[in-house]
Amino acid sequence: MSEGLSSRVGRIISGGLNAILDAVEDAAPDAIMEQSIREIDDAIDEVRNELGRVLAAKHLSSKTLSDKNSEHEDLSNKIEIALAEGREDLAETAVSHQLDIEAQIPVLEQSIADAAEKERELEGYVAALQARKREMKEELARFREVRDAARIDT
Repeated sequence: MSEGLSSRVGRIISGGLNAILDAVEDAAPDAIMEQSIREIDDAIDEVRNELGRVLAAKHLSSKTLSDKNSEHEDLSNKIEIALAEGREDLAETAVSHQLDIEAQIPVLEQSIADAAEKERELEGYVAALQARKREMKEELARFREVRDAARIDT
């Protein structure tokens, strides 16, 4: 996730409608509040898009790891056959290829672990943004109630 999106999520979560209202004073507070809620929806969409990319990368790494493990196992069988037939040259080539695969496996495993960590982080962002959106909607409803009550009293 880009640093800009991370900062944006942090700003949205930590910000409040009162701060927004103070900044714009009497300039259409309802519209400003509704725009802030829409901004949260946009941020949720961006985080979900990033989450989709992370899940796709994780899936691709998992698939590649599975393929490499299968290939490694297949090479073991071929090595046995080559040795049984006295083809040490073929066995040596297969062992060399196995070593290449073994070097790739930890990298793929780390890639999967990194993606899983990023997935948890992004899911946390989505949950936090959704919670903040609920809070802001409640604040907007309270603001409207107070405003409407003030209109009735005057």
